[in-house]
Amino acid sequence: MTIEPLLKALSEALHGEGPAVQIAPDGTFTLIPQTGLGLPTDSDTDIAAVVLTSGSTGTPKRTMLSVEALAASSVGTAMALRGEGQWLLALPMNYVAGLQVLVRSLFAGTRPWTMDLSGGFTPEAFTEAAQELTDNTRFTSLVPTQLTRLLTNPTAETLTVLRRFNAILLGGGPINPVLLEAARGAGLNIVTTYGMSETCGGAVYDGVPLDGVQLAIRDGRVLLGGDVVAAGYLENAELTAASFFTEEHDGELVRWYETGDLGELDSDGRLRVLGRVDDVIITGGLKVSAGAVTDGLHRVQGVREAFVVPVPSQEWGQQVAAMVVGSCSLAELLAGAGAVMEPQLVPKTVVFVSELPLLGNGKPDRTAILATLTEAAHAL
Repeated sequence: MTIEPLLKALSEALHGEGPAVQIAPDGTFTLIPQTGLGLPTDSDTDIAAVVLTSGSTGTPKRTMLSVEALAASSVGTAMALRGEGQWLLALPMNYVAGLQVLVRSLFAGTRPWTMDLSGGFTPEAFTEAAQELTDNTRFTSLVPTQLTRLLTNPTAETLTVLRRFNAILLGGGPINPVLLEAARGAGLNIVTTYGMSETCGGAVYDGVPLDGVQLAIRDGRVLLGGDVVAAGYLENAELTAASFFTEEHDGELVRWYETGDLGELDSDGRLRVLGRVDDVIITGGLKVSAGAVTDGLHRVQGVREAFVVPVPSQEWGQQVAAMVVGSCSLAELLAGAGAVMEPQLVPKTVVFVSELPLLGNGKPDRTAILATLTEAAHAL
């Protein structure tokens, strides 16, 4: 499928000369007139794109991204990556990370190369697409599962194309530190990103906010502010009011988005995301962070990926459960987890799989994982 009509529509929207663009999962798109977006009649905000949130933690929402927000994000990214170049699109276009590859390309005046995802993401298809890039400066965005697949018994051709990228943005979920170390050890320039649809995608790179992005921690919760923040949710004024607000910061009015994540700043002032606010597991009266358990499991030898959720328990109220992709046995996993975590953090239910079930954007399918682990816990 050619993306030229989509690029033309996006270009017109980004120049404030056309309706907003909403991309469907199959790559087709619809145009939404500015008058149909529910903005105040006196608003001078031009919406360029409407994107679905991933839905990984609930019902997907349609997020309205303005021309100003996308431009600010694109400029911030170019500054962080020290230049503009050609992008390889390896993620679905209907989610913000995929959309941003197209938007950054349009702002840079370069033509993106789109990977064929009709057969799913495979190292072979990625390698073939990456070999078609012609610009000397090259970028791509991946989620951890994709990078894991690329670095599991990689061919020389795959490593060669990966090393030719000036930067590989990696985000969309918890990143196994072993994976990150292996990637950088193989000569890949990995830049970790944190953000969401409501912030035009990644707004914090390697723990540092992009230029123009404000970062705050309040009551343990991460807040992001600045020009990259979305205009709100289409046809959901109540949720918009609950998630976005404007207040003075350093003498200026700043638009903020209150994320659903817990975080802290390390000794260098870099953001460390601790997990979702709603991922706290209360087991036997103790509060356990699913993010802390995931971090611990990632340190166990042989674990490539892990996803942790609470499942109901008659004895404990909730219990810690994990779906794991790895080469270790259950006994090795539990022994390794016990060596790096406190006893209450060690999962009581573990299901090994060859691959985590994924949503269309490459993120783990929390609903499917929860159903599998709940069934496994009840069978014990």
